[in-house]
Amino acid sequence: MDVKQVIADLQKRHPGEPQFLQAATEVLESVAEIYNQNPKFEKNRIIERIIEPDRVFMFKVPWEDDKGEIHVNIGYRVQFNGAIGPYKGGIRFQPNVTLDTMKFLGFEQTFKNALTTLPMGGGKGGSDFNPTGRSDAEVRRFCESFMLELWRHIGAETDVPAGDMGVGGREIGYMYGMYKKLAHCHTGVFTGKGMNWGGSKMRPEATGYGAVFFLNHMIAAHKDTLKGKTVAVSGFGNVAWGACEKLTQLGAKVVAISGPDGYIHDPNGMTQEKVDYMLELRASNQNIVSPYEKKFPGSKFVAGKKPWELKVDIAMPCATQNELSAEDANMLIKNGVKYVAEVSNMGCQADAIHAFIKARIPFGPGKAVNAGGVATSGLEMSQNSIKLSWTAEEVISRLEHIMSEIFNAAVQYGKEKDGYINLVKGANIAGFMKVANAMCDLGLHY
Repeated sequence: MDVKQVIADLQKRHPGEPQFLQAATEVLESVAEIYNQNPKFEKNRIIERIIEPDRVFMFKVPWEDDKGEIHVNIGYRVQFNGAIGPYKGGIRFQPNVTLDTMKFLGFEQTFKNALTTLPMGGGKGGSDFNPTGRSDAEVRRFCESFMLELWRHIGAETDVPAGDMGVGGREIGYMYGMYKKLAHCHTGVFTGKGMNWGGSKMRPEATGYGAVFFLNHMIAAHKDTLKGKTVAVSGFGNVAWGACEKLTQLGAKVVAISGPDGYIHDPNGMTQEKVDYMLELRASNQNIVSPYEKKFPGSKFVAGKKPWELKVDIAMPCATQNELSAEDANMLIKNGVKYVAEVSNMGCQADAIHAFIKARIPFGPGKAVNAGGVATSGLEMSQNSIKLSWTAEEVISRLEHIMSEIFNAAVQYGKEKDGYINLVKGANIAGFMKVANAMCDLGLHY
């Protein structure tokens, strides 16, 4: 495989999709060596097949606001690769959602899901609808209209969506309610469902908890401990909330969180009360973190910036893609950061990742670090299939085991000659090998 040629061909076929090309380049560069060592991959043209989605659905979503005015948004569902199981991936409602966004996320999801060891393919969906500031009735009308088109393309053994940015329990409830009405059945076709109608305990916290479990393995591998470490976290949604809660429980000191308006520096560290207040801010629909400063004296709000300028032991980007730049990475390295765990999907720009690896900073990539969310979604699918509900302790135990297996797989394929563990390379190869071998086994049309 000639990586440069493959990327050049991909650019010709998919112009104007920089995020998808960025995600594809990272994976291809990681797997090139092992790919070229396996003639069956080239014989089956695995690379040419694996970088193209199985299918893409795009559709208009007309809906009516509380004033009776009609709006039209665009809906997407990208079913990227179903070689190892039904398509699985969240639905994102954000104004900056494009086809490029959906394809990069679906591509990443394919390998992330493979890493969990659960039988799930990769997919992603969403819309450029912005739920912020909208009433419950407006969100419900949009979700129902969105599902009027999507429902025919999903199913418990076909494609199982979940939540993502802008899509929480409320939105999933509205979408699943419309799905049930149209499909005339109650199945595990959505995950992240409410506990009263098929949901799994610990799902809201799962991505953040899983990220901390993975981070703990990174730290333990260096004969170090999480206790007493200072941590900067970006974001204040469910993912950041779960991460902050588990970090605090394990004795770390979270000194920064951020939102769209800037970041909070809290030298005293987070407490459970402060973590709970993060949820209140998110539920307020204002989408800002600045009120934290008044609520908790001693903290400081810094407008328009991310917390990567602070001197911390650990950095955990938990907000959105490409949020941490090379400049941010160099600032963190200069200030002595010891570990970086990328919790958001492709949260670090490519140059930032290269900077961390060059400096030999232990770096956990998003497709491994944040796999706890989809892993717990997979556990929810299992519970739905057997018509049982596990306890929170059972779910957490299974999640911890899955994150341990993901870390071990990344270490297996990520060891370099100088002893450094390149977890980016390791995670990409581990996920790729499972999907690629399945595609070879199943024939040409996967």
